[in-house]
Amino acid sequence: MSTAASILKNTFGYDNFRPYQHEVIKNVLAGHDTLAIMPTGGGKSLCYQIPALILDGLTLVVSPLIALMKDQVEQMRASGVPAVMLNSSLPAYEYQKNMDLVKDGAVKLLYLAPETLLTPRIFSLLSRTQLDLLTIDEAHCISEWGHDFRPEYRQITEIRQRYPEATCLALTATATPRVRADITSSLNFEESNEFVASFNRENLFIEVAPKRDAMGQTLQFLEKRKEESGIIYCFSRRQVDELASYLEIKGFSARPYHAGLEDATRKDNQEAFIRDDVQIIVATIAFGMGINKPNVRFVIHYDLPKSIEGYYQEIGRAGRDGLPAHCLLLYNYSDVSKQRYFINQKEANEKRVATEHLDAIVRYAEDEIRCRRNPLLAYFGEKYEIENCKNCDNCTSQRRDLTDITVPAQKFLSCVKRTGERFGAGHVTAVLRGSKNKKVLRYGHENLSTYGIGDDLTQKQWMHLSRQLVQMGYLQKSGEYSVLNLSSQAMDALRNRTTIMGHLQEAESRSRRRDARQEVLDYDKNLFALLRQKRKELADEAGVPPYVIFSDKTLVEMSAYYPQSLESVLKMSGVGQAKLRRYGEIFLVEIKNYCSQNGFEEKEKRSYREKNDKNRRYMIVGEMYNTGESIESLSERYHVQASTILNHLMRFTAAGHPLKNGESLQSQTSLPAQAQEKVIAAFEEVGTDFLKPVFEKLNGEISYEELKIMRLIAISKQSRH
Repeated sequence: MSTAASILKNTFGYDNFRPYQHEVIKNVLAGHDTLAIMPTGGGKSLCYQIPALILDGLTLVVSPLIALMKDQVEQMRASGVPAVMLNSSLPAYEYQKNMDLVKDGAVKLLYLAPETLLTPRIFSLLSRTQLDLLTIDEAHCISEWGHDFRPEYRQITEIRQRYPEATCLALTATATPRVRADITSSLNFEESNEFVASFNRENLFIEVAPKRDAMGQTLQFLEKRKEESGIIYCFSRRQVDELASYLEIKGFSARPYHAGLEDATRKDNQEAFIRDDVQIIVATIAFGMGINKPNVRFVIHYDLPKSIEGYYQEIGRAGRDGLPAHCLLLYNYSDVSKQRYFINQKEANEKRVATEHLDAIVRYAEDEIRCRRNPLLAYFGEKYEIENCKNCDNCTSQRRDLTDITVPAQKFLSCVKRTGERFGAGHVTAVLRGSKNKKVLRYGHENLSTYGIGDDLTQKQWMHLSRQLVQMGYLQKSGEYSVLNLSSQAMDALRNRTTIMGHLQEAESRSRRRDARQEVLDYDKNLFALLRQKRKELADEAGVPPYVIFSDKTLVEMSAYYPQSLESVLKMSGVGQAKLRRYGEIFLVEIKNYCSQNGFEEKEKRSYREKNDKNRRYMIVGEMYNTGESIESLSERYHVQASTILNHLMRFTAAGHPLKNGESLQSQTSLPAQAQEKVIAAFEEVGTDFLKPVFEKLNGEISYEELKIMRLIAISKQSRH
């Protein structure tokens, strides 16, 4: 081992081994098949790289990630270690060159994908080589219970049979006790040769935040970290492309990374990120990046990961240099529903495994009480003894006081019992809330004593409560349909009327909408009458219906908030830039005079959607268009027709935003120049809010589809004046 220690220092530049590196290397050099479970960033690679330099023959490394292979080979070569890879990304000449180097014995490390390994060409190559060490990286892929099971990994056992003299080393950062047992069984390892390091990454600040406005929350997070390097994980490729583009618009250096990109584009984006030419990589959670970048300062999960293993592996990409890093997971239950939909498309066994993984990450995300490290490490079979880690949201934030939820908990548990412990939380909730859906009526559950006793809570509140009861151990889930069963603890609680403490989710959205509606309806009837009269005068002068000037809703808001400036008038529903220029001052004079006579002051218009609107799809499309992106590219990006993009742009302008880049709109219309001038003139005369007055003014000669395009062109021209 003195040789291993000198290689550690002289070749790799480290003074000391990390936990378990020394033990694993020693075991491998002794010729023992070894399973090593070490955290992401814990130095797994050295466990085979150092033996490779000591052993006489070849060390073969099986890895599922081409990106990781490339990264490892480059690092080895930079350290003076002869290493090559063979995979589908290589051009034919380079592939053959690497084959020749292996044949000549000029290589110490050979990296292969599992599907490449199991080919006659590679069997022939290895038959001429002394294979001393077979390393299986990401060994959790062997197990069907692993979060990234790959059938081709199961076939690695064939290689073991072909080369029985070679020592085998299996490595992974994400293996539960069940997965470890599966790996050991599949590879015929002895349990005594299993090394499990701590999964705790002390330098990571772990946070789970309620996902309310994902785009806005992400921008707020990034504003504080403008010079830092980070990764954002999204559920879909489409979301990756959209978010990466929007971040670029907002001034951040960001690139997308997913399997749907051209190989060259994906490679360029990865290289730019590794070289610090790009600050942020936005990637799909399904696509393994294999990037060993030490200075990643944050990881954001924009969407819910599919499993705790995947989540742990992904946050493990942060802070590999040992310095502090921040890991933020944005969570809401709609992400869970989205994943369940895709899980339900899978085959029975695959569905069962995926459901277990999803349930585990949901329980973790919804745990608002315990230190984040407690359930995270427990999932991997490690007990975390420290009560307060001082480096997660639950430990550093002010704890929410528990409330007495005994009554709703008893209702829910009782309903589970009375429905026969045969259904999931959704059905139990439907019974409690008195639903008349087909399933409730089919089973006669409208006749149960618990039917309708829970209509005081929303469906979301009941579902949140059910997940708490599972977390507390009162309920157990079973089967692919997540059927709920009462535990002995629950039976005792019902019999003894045990007090149950927890959290009852607030039903904010419904009351907020109701309050907002009530505020708008509470308007000044006298001012409304004056404004209606002014609107009628203007409409008669222009020869158009009154609604073309302003709708009743607009006048109601003016009568409710008493706007005292053009800026405030613009906040009223239905007031865009064009109408503001044409009618804003006229109505503002009426309102100011009325307020002056009656001693009224302006009321602030509080829009509960205002905060979120800036990150809604039509706003993003509008901003992208204004930066020069064409209608065609936006249609392609969002996989929608051009008419949908035009609708988004119309909403964008209706929200009071100028429309630039009008030249791009010209390509959307087939009208000749003379007809376009005629339509523009009509819009200038009667306004751009409604199409029907323009359609009638032009005697129906221009279709509504063409008028939609021309309206945007007219608005774009107005924005430039």
